[in-house]
Amino acid sequence: MYNKLQYISQGETIEEQLRNIHQALDAGCEWVQMRFKNQTTQNRLTLAEAVKLLCDEYHIKFIVNDDLYLAKQIEADGVHLGLTDTKIDEARAILGAKKIIGGTANTFEDIQNHVKNGCDYIGLGPFRFTATKEKLSPILGLSGYFDILQRLKKDKIEVPVYAIGGITLRDVNPLMETGIHGIAVSGIITESDEKEKLIQQLNEKLYANVII
Repeated sequence: MYNKLQYISQGETIEEQLRNIHQALDAGCEWVQMRFKNQTTQNRLTLAEAVKLLCDEYHIKFIVNDDLYLAKQIEADGVHLGLTDTKIDEARAILGAKKIIGGTANTFEDIQNHVKNGCDYIGLGPFRFTATKEKLSPILGLSGYFDILQRLKKDKIEVPVYAIGGITLRDVNPLMETGIHGIAVSGIITESDEKEKLIQQLNEKLYANVII
């Protein structure tokens, strides 16, 4: 089963990205999604090759955001696709059966479609407003997650669902109670002065199996 904590990389330059990713790995993060928007193909390739080496060194999962062909080229562990990116089934045909393919979702119907097309996990959000992402989908909040997870349970659709979007440490327990598998975060880790302590606290909550 997948780790419950995924770090989505941040940084405007290759150097910033690498520094942030390296610090997250040093602090105990075990799954990185490289997100490097509005960049040249060469910059994305340069960063991806460096991150792949880092993640191999730390023996952790490394997936690429959006760029299916880059993920294939550098032999990343997989790719995460947004709602307007390549379709899940097309990506599967290109990457093969063993690679991880994650898909962004905002509704129950999005998840249904992704699972039908062979998606491995879902990034469901946004939980609340986040400045990290442009063109934000409608905010879900706790009630949105609860409603969607209940419908998945009712229809016996089993797929790991990750909450995403402006999540803080105090949000983790109530979010886990909705039935999600884990969380995908960026700013909370990037901006922390005590990354190791934070990741430890996040993991304690994520793996506590809190049910109230």
